[in-house]
Amino acid sequence: MSRTVIIDCDPGTDDAIALWLAVASPELEVRLVTVVGGNVGLDRTLPNARAIIGLTGRDIPVVAGADRPLLGSYEDAAHVHGDNGLGGLVLPEGPPAAPGIAVDAMRAVLRDAAPGSVTLVGLGPATNMGLLFATDPALASRLAEVVLMTGAVSEGNITPSAEFNAYNDPEALQMVFAGGVPVTLATLDVTNQALCTPAHVAALRARGGGKCAEAAAAIWDRVAPSRRAGGLGHEQHDACAVMWLVAPSLFTHRPAFAQMDLAQGPSRGRTVIDRWGRAKRPANTTLLETLDPDGFFALLIERLAALA
Repeated sequence: MSRTVIIDCDPGTDDAIALWLAVASPELEVRLVTVVGGNVGLDRTLPNARAIIGLTGRDIPVVAGADRPLLGSYEDAAHVHGDNGLGGLVLPEGPPAAPGIAVDAMRAVLRDAAPGSVTLVGLGPATNMGLLFATDPALASRLAEVVLMTGAVSEGNITPSAEFNAYNDPEALQMVFAGGVPVTLATLDVTNQALCTPAHVAALRARGGGKCAEAAAAIWDRVAPSRRAGGLGHEQHDACAVMWLVAPSLFTHRPAFAQMDLAQGPSRGRTVIDRWGRAKRPANTTLLETLDPDGFFALLIERLAALA
């Protein structure tokens, strides 16, 4: 049986790949896509999400959410994703956004669901998810799991301490950690292992496929190689969170306790992750640690090529 998922995202080049992977995977039923400002502003992430889903030909509602974090403002990542968020690639305009706001749309799906039957996947700043947990905590019982691409055990990518998504709304992320729902974390430490190289782009093009595969290859061509990876390729961060649900055997993992550093200082936005029980707190997360990159890209390319 497929797993019902809500995907909260901020497209973003790697969000596009993750969304296409989710839609292409029979293990998942994508019931709702909600959108937050993050990699670029909501004025870009919302039409990007509509276009990404529209290209699949699937009828999945896309709903606008928060355009800023709970406190203050956010820093975008246009220097990575391009001014339009998709590396400059222009996709056909997707269907109109569904009416309403993200947190209400999430509530509607959860209220109609059986306990423990929905998985929430977060690929951007946690604002929409934090609002859900803060305003209707009883609905947490309908969630089986929250899977997040966020945080870092070691070094961040927007500050020395903090990963981009965690940094851009740490208060909301702390609400998710404290929400009483099992959380799985795909941090930078595992997503950096999903390094997309020119060989992977060539393999996707050689495999063929439809419009989504062509767009994915075009996006991969447009993303600059990562300095962290020595210029050898760029990381597929968000697809790791989706791949955990599709093929968990590709990962190793361990229980851990996670909380946010909310201080106003250089460590703000750091995910403080205790893998060894030093804090003597019960684990509240499953921490993904290693990835089989060959298996990851083989399945990712297969699924992208299978789309329309």
